[in-house]
Amino acid sequence: MFESGGRPQLTVTDVSSLVGGLAALDVGDLTDARRVDLMSVLESLKGAAAAVQARLAVDFAESQEAGAQEAGTRRLERRSVAAQVALARRESPHRGSRHLGFARAMVREMPHTMGHLAAGRVSEWRATILCRETACLSVVDRTAVDAALAADLPTLGDRQVQSRARALAARLDATATAKRAARAQGDRCVSLRPAPDTMTYLTALLPVAQGVAVFAALERAATTERAGDDDRGRGQLMADTLVERVTGQAAAAAVPIEVVMVMSGDTLAGLDDSPAEVPGYGPVPGEAARAALAASSDTEASIWFRRALTSPDGARLIGLDSRRRLFPVGLKRFLVLRDRTCRTPWCDAPIRHADHVLPARRGGSTTSANGQGLCEACNQVKEAAGWSARVVQDGTREGARHRVRLRTPYDSTAPPLLEGAPAPDISWVERRLHLRLGAA
Repeated sequence: MFESGGRPQLTVTDVSSLVGGLAALDVGDLTDARRVDLMSVLESLKGAAAAVQARLAVDFAESQEAGAQEAGTRRLERRSVAAQVALARRESPHRGSRHLGFARAMVREMPHTMGHLAAGRVSEWRATILCRETACLSVVDRTAVDAALAADLPTLGDRQVQSRARALAARLDATATAKRAARAQGDRCVSLRPAPDTMTYLTALLPVAQGVAVFAALERAATTERAGDDDRGRGQLMADTLVERVTGQAAAAAVPIEVVMVMSGDTLAGLDDSPAEVPGYGPVPGEAARAALAASSDTEASIWFRRALTSPDGARLIGLDSRRRLFPVGLKRFLVLRDRTCRTPWCDAPIRHADHVLPARRGGSTTSANGQGLCEACNQVKEAAGWSARVVQDGTREGARHRVRLRTPYDSTAPPLLEGAPAPDISWVERRLHLRLGAA
């Protein structure tokens, strides 16, 4: 457990034993004071573990990039490194890339913050805030901010860290912070994510002037409507006005849409209340799904419901085949319905590419069994040196879902079409405690 220089070297077995010990820890017969003390120490442990992860990520990246430079491979290898870090942390590739940038900043440019993190005095998130707010600075200025906040950092809250870091950054390099604000306008976007009770969060990231103007316009419209006999609340009026102005419809409920509703025959007939599934959203209560189908003929909206056929157990879609090199529209649609999001483990990005698991250039067929839905980044990473994928379960056998095995190794299994469908016969992710590309 010790190197020749006397420094402790923790092995994978040691850490696994620690995790197992924590899982078996009996905390039921403690005083309240001991419980609070133990929670505090465990919080420190999380910070210390994050610091070790950061050092490991930097060492791994440097080793991989050195090998890539010697081999003369293209820059895509760097994205591959971030994707492997993401798999190790059980996160999406995007988060893996962000963590790698955070780790490099902590290890190379922010020694004081790294020291606090390693000692468990600050959390990984608080260190991330400081790293994010100083990203536009030079290494010298970033180190200066790190030193200036070193004494107070363990006692500051999230907003205090953010505010003080921004103020210091603006004072040290006003030009860089102004350029960062200008570049941020290029990140404006609109996103959609599920909310409880068959609702959604529609979020817009806008420049401050535009965001304030949109909100003010919605508030004015809501105030005008409430002056009449409308019994909707202010929030409802603002939401309906937003839908009407964006879609151009006369009423918020009259938006023409196509909805794919995946549900069992028993749920459709009212014999079972198992949830239905709306791809891109998630499970919908059976009763709500039937109500939506029934209401579609009574509304002003033009709503088309497209049904998808499932196997009798509700675990898989019936496959489609094609002899084409490119996936036809129908088969692409099938892959999106089956996989829902990017098939890379822990990547929740939308599907952008219909990918051949076994590449077509190596004889891979354009079929549902050899197809998977991937985001653009993961499809590119899959082509990097050392990565491979093969189908280990084509999803045609009763009760078995489509499964792809990635190397280093991880298993990617298509999600069940309906919540509560039978689980696959082996675990969704079979994971080993190392990331060496050549591992068996």
